Amino acid sequence: MNGQTVTRLGTTADPRQDHIEVDGHLIELPTGWLYYLLHKPPRVVSTLKDPEGRPTVRDLLSGVRERVFPVGRLDYDSSGLLLLTNDGALTERLLHPRFQVPRTYQAKVGGVVARRALAELRHGVQLDDGTLAAPAKAYILRTTTRKTWLELVLREGRNREVRRMCEALGYRVEKLVRVQYGPLSLDVPVGTYRPLTPQEIKQLKRLVEKPVHSRPEIQSRS
Repeated sequence: MNGQTVTRLGTTADPRQDHIEVDGHLIELPTGWLYYLLHKPPRVVSTLKDPEGRPTVRDLLSGVRERVFPVGRLDYDSSGLLLLTNDGALTERLLHPRFQVPRTYQAKVGGVVARRALAELRHGVQLDDGTLAAPAKAYILRTTTRKTWLELVLREGRNREVRRMCEALGYRVEKLVRVQYGPLSLDVPVGTYRPLTPQEIKQLKRLVEKPVHSRPEIQSRS
């Protein structure tokens, strides 16, 4: 429980607050959890309140009376798939590095991306703070003489990571959309949301039952 093995009989726990595992499987209450997929627009903050008075994702959930929280964040200028839930235990697992949940982004960058830059994205890029971003799956979707559309699959949750990776290679991101989060795909219009289906919830939970090295690969849309 909460990262420690419990051996004392009579120990009590609250599944709504405590992280409980039995034989490596997460234990939860069967009801009461809410799960939503939101298409976050750009220039909206991925929090429930903003001290600067900017629009937040809470403003977009007009039909949701219960309190739900974003699973991670999309930066202010980015758009795309954002998962919201009140399931704290699942949120913790989805964000934990050992599960390496894949996140798929499509980015429009200025200039024509060279093959060498694509190779660097695939092998790891040194960021502006001196740290190394983990290798990403990177594909060119299409190009013009002045722009390149990329698809990148990341398994980290660093702040503004896609933008920082591209900027480290000399490419400014002009537009960034997250189109997939684990098994979930972006399928609602911008600014709208929908509840997850029971099957999608099962897929999410199955995704984080075991660390990444012991479960099948999630395929990216490409």
